Amino acid sequence: MSRIWLNDRLVDDEHAVVRVDDHGLTVGDGVFETLKARGGQAFATTRHLARLTRSARGLGLPDPDHDLLRHACAEVLAANPLPGIARLRITYTGGRSPLGSERGQAAPTLVVALAPAKPRGESTAVVTVPWTRNENAPTTGLKTTSYADNVVMLGHAARHGASEALFANTAGNLCEGTGSNVFVVLDGRLATPPLSAGCLAGVSRALVLEWVGAEEVDLPLTALVDAEEVFLTSSLRDIQAVHRIDEHTRTAPGPLTRKAMEIFTARAAADIDP
Repeated sequence: MSRIWLNDRLVDDEHAVVRVDDHGLTVGDGVFETLKARGGQAFATTRHLARLTRSARGLGLPDPDHDLLRHACAEVLAANPLPGIARLRITYTGGRSPLGSERGQAAPTLVVALAPAKPRGESTAVVTVPWTRNENAPTTGLKTTSYADNVVMLGHAARHGASEALFANTAGNLCEGTGSNVFVVLDGRLATPPLSAGCLAGVSRALVLEWVGAEEVDLPLTALVDAEEVFLTSSLRDIQAVHRIDEHTRTAPGPLTRKAMEIFTARAAADIDP
């Protein structure tokens, strides 16, 4: 039996009940963060909480209490010792509301839970999908619980033997994956789409930009095939090379990806909250 933080206390998972009229359930009015945890410690907590607040403000939710969130995360980690890498999930929703888009006056709902994470290989296969991200939508760049598009695209990837789906924005430029940012090596130079392309401001993406360095530039979707190397970043992947894009295969990781992996691993080991 696992222990979950619900609003203001730890409860057994069977008692972690959210109301059926919670706005996060009825209309997806909520935000979330996924943190990598190992040995009872979460990685890059400060950056994740800052992004949670940015997302909450983007939806018009009250600022989450960072002191409470840190306490909740620590309590959940201590109550659920897990071997290896784990997924620490913070979910923050609009709380009890009318059965429509209008938000009610109740306090937000807060849930913090922990679960084992699947091991990630050094490289993976991805597919491109025909659907696009609207880079001008009001929730673009916010990590909201409205993930139905991502569920559909990730299911498509799984049916094609891939772990991730990559897609363009409405301008036809490379955007991101369903749960990852993407980097490419073109003519020996590392590049990634800018946030203006509609991608999420990934925590691992930001760390790669700071620790490794890369150009932020609009790229056509075809850059995925033209690139010498491609890799994904996310909280649970860290840096993961791509060895297949649709039917195109390559040796991976390449030299720049390998170097980025080594830098990321060393810097992350030296600082749990960079």
